[in-house]
Amino acid sequence: MKPKNSPKKGHNKKSFLKKPVEHIDITSFDARQIIDSMEKMSFTSRDTSNAAKIFNEMINDKECSIFLTLAGSTSAAGCMNLYSDLVKYNMVDAIVATGASIIDMDFFEALGFKHYQGSQFEDDTILRKNYIDRIYDTYIDEEELQACDKTICDIANTLKPKTYTSREFIKEIGRFLKKNAKKKNSLIEVAYDNNVPIFCPAFTDSSAGFGLVMHQEQNPNNHITIDSVREFRELTEIKLKSKQSGLLMVGGGVPKNFIQDTVVCAELLGKKVDMHKYAIQITVADTRDGACSSSTLKEASSWGKVDVTKEQMVFAEASSVLPLIASDAYHRQYWKKRERKNFQKIF
Repeated sequence: MKPKNSPKKGHNKKSFLKKPVEHIDITSFDARQIIDSMEKMSFTSRDTSNAAKIFNEMINDKECSIFLTLAGSTSAAGCMNLYSDLVKYNMVDAIVATGASIIDMDFFEALGFKHYQGSQFEDDTILRKNYIDRIYDTYIDEEELQACDKTICDIANTLKPKTYTSREFIKEIGRFLKKNAKKKNSLIEVAYDNNVPIFCPAFTDSSAGFGLVMHQEQNPNNHITIDSVREFRELTEIKLKSKQSGLLMVGGGVPKNFIQDTVVCAELLGKKVDMHKYAIQITVADTRDGACSSSTLKEASSWGKVDVTKEQMVFAEASSVLPLIASDAYHRQYWKKRERKNFQKIF
């Protein structure tokens, strides 16, 4: 099926990249009444309402450190400002994400580039000829994405050659954006301002990887490297410093497993630590395939990672329910009573 008014073969890419994705503003609408109404419904509606309730309990628990995990492409789909606001309004203390969420999407837009509404029915051979990348119904200018890769290389070239964790490198990106951002208030910049560490355990599986490969190619004997083992130790240290912890997980994948495994890692280090007290996962993954992304939070409990008392799986595409959960939490304003954890300062 070909969309109406589709650009024909030979048209330039501007005919495709006309309508930028606009990021939702959770402060501009009050979702409390919707969430309260959904509590009286069934299926995904009631699951969403219960997830919102658990998230508010996390925020209201003074002993709870809140971890946000990001996998998938919700940042490109319109949730970018939502994540920044969770940090800005003190509803998140640390972030574990894919490299794509942080670099290919958030950093990409901070450089002044955009994601565009497109069509999942477009002829991908035509998109490729126009150097346009597609994420379902969303388009990205590949030339702009490569400019993002090269900027990562440029930043790496300015740093002292040594081993960095992704957290340390992303902090340097935040420092760069304070002076050079064309779009302010990216997640990286807001996290930098509020001492919220960002971890990307699979950092090189993104534009960061391309940029760092270019950096090492240009500096074969004197370059930086990324130490994912040390960042696992750092993330575990944050868990150890948290009396209680809560997880807000968007998608699954490496970020989900990385933060859950801090409990097991702490035990192996001989430290006494509680399982994650609160947990929410929003996913569309099928639980029958035995994968990490689809494993339920009750399943995680069998591994000693997540307590089952305050957990909720929400089987939905995250951009359809997360704005409701986040807006509800913003307008209930429990975040105003929280003290910032400032975990970035412990390293």
